[in-house]
Amino acid sequence: MKLEVNQDVCIGCGACHAVCPEVFDINGEGFAETIVDTVAEKDKESAIDAKEGCPVFAIEEVEE
Repeated sequence: MKLEVNQDVCIGCGACHAVCPEVFDINGEGFAETIVDTVAEKDKESAIDAKEGCPVFAIEEVEE
């Protein structure tokens, strides 16, 4: 699974990082970004929780 944060939509609330810091971080501009190319099997459940919990739906699954 590969996830990306749409920078045009992200509001930088940090919820994704709080739920899944193995996949998401907050960049120098204050917005979320993915820090892995592919989500590890062990992190998939929390990454999906982060995606579904994004208040502005900025996290998108992309084709690998």
